[in-house]
Amino acid sequence: MTLYKCKCGNTKEISTATIVYIEKEWQTKEALCKCGKYMDSEPLEGMPSQIRTEESLSKKGDRLWAGAKEKLVGERGINESFD
Repeated sequence: MTLYKCKCGNTKEISTATIVYIEKEWQTKEALCKCGKYMDSEPLEGMPSQIRTEESLSKKGDRLWAGAKEKLVGERGINESFD
């Protein structure tokens, strides 16, 4: 759920947001405050964070490129002679 806050102090948690173009701005339709203004949310409030731990995403060398290069050009390098 995303936490929306109004300038007047009201807050509201919204789980499903519908984004619409209202008064020359993109607003969340469900975030209309009692005072008549649309509430705003912070970008990270209520947003899940996901950490990917797969080995293929590791920054320790580019193992994927090394494997693909070997399969494409074989054991010898691309600039080596056939001798």
